[in-house]
Amino acid sequence: MENALKGIKVLDLSRVLAGPLGTMLLADMGADVLRVEQPGGSDDIRHWYPFVGEESTYYMAANRNKRSMTLHLKAEKGREIFETLVKTADIVVENFKTGTLDRLGLGYERLKTIKPDIILCSITGYGQTGPMHQYPGYDPVIQAVSGLMDVTGQKDGDPTRVGIPVTDIMTSHYVAISLLGALRVRDQEQKAQHVDLSLLDVQVSSLANVSSSYLLKNHIAHRMGNAHGNITPYETFQCANDPIMIAAGNDRMFAAVAKVMGHPEWAEDERFQTNRDRIEHRDELRALLEEVFVEKTAAEWEEKLTEHGVPCGAVNNIEQVFDHPQVQHREMVQRGEHETLGEVEFVRNPIRANGEALSIEQAPPVLGADTEDVLTGDIGLDEESLQVLKKEGII
Repeated sequence: MENALKGIKVLDLSRVLAGPLGTMLLADMGADVLRVEQPGGSDDIRHWYPFVGEESTYYMAANRNKRSMTLHLKAEKGREIFETLVKTADIVVENFKTGTLDRLGLGYERLKTIKPDIILCSITGYGQTGPMHQYPGYDPVIQAVSGLMDVTGQKDGDPTRVGIPVTDIMTSHYVAISLLGALRVRDQEQKAQHVDLSLLDVQVSSLANVSSSYLLKNHIAHRMGNAHGNITPYETFQCANDPIMIAAGNDRMFAAVAKVMGHPEWAEDERFQTNRDRIEHRDELRALLEEVFVEKTAAEWEEKLTEHGVPCGAVNNIEQVFDHPQVQHREMVQRGEHETLGEVEFVRNPIRANGEALSIEQAPPVLGADTEDVLTGDIGLDEESLQVLKKEGII
């Protein structure tokens, strides 16, 4: 699968996270992804803390296996060069505010005249249409507007943002999925397509049981902390040292929990026999479990519960994650050579096919690292032309 998209060319105008992460997934599968930024840089993520050397670790997380060039798209010569690149491209990805690409003279209708089967993917906070289509949309704002924040956090606490930019990450997956589908349609029908992805649409579509419970039952979910509104025990418990998460998803698993904890009678107690019973008596059950969990460490409980088929795991910090034997066995950390930093480590793509993992062929490029190679190799400009473009601030 590593070269599944070999020969596919992507012009990546996107910035921050959802777009760059999506194009990175395509690059991991072999697509030639060329990041195009303004001279001096136009991606805010390059300036986000913390840094290694002069490079943002945030930027490094979303841009491996790509090339980078700078190009002043507000200048006529810059647009002409971009249009030349479009002629041999398969996909253009952008996440400007709605209408920005049109104002640059590089909108979907223009791109179609240059490349009749071009695929344009536009990523915005609220979509290309609707009363909020001009509003800027950042991950935490979308988490709030979509209702995700309202169901996240402690029961009696404030609405809470998820600890990672989950809306951006899910949107990046839809970027890759939609473009794979668009390539299939392109190959079958030889027509251009404009993919309209909205962060709000993605997050609303990802509310899962929270949305279905409302639409089908008019049930409004509320914050439950680490507990589950529909299943119990399905939450964290404090052990002698660290907390543990258990997910007893059915009555058999609950009986196993009761047995491991030395109280098999709990499974026969009329308050706890079925999940519905346990939901009705949630607080009573939790009080009983809390008293026992503190008697052993999280590792001890994890071993015993796992032996009895109960899904569980200690709550790890990030250092413990990368020390975890399963994470290490799966080789989730790979090394790559960076132009200025030397050898650096990255989390690899999780896809495996026929036992083979996708590799990191190239560390994230420094700004404009491939500008001259693109202009001379892909377009055929000579050295004199390059110097003129530099002098005029086009590259």
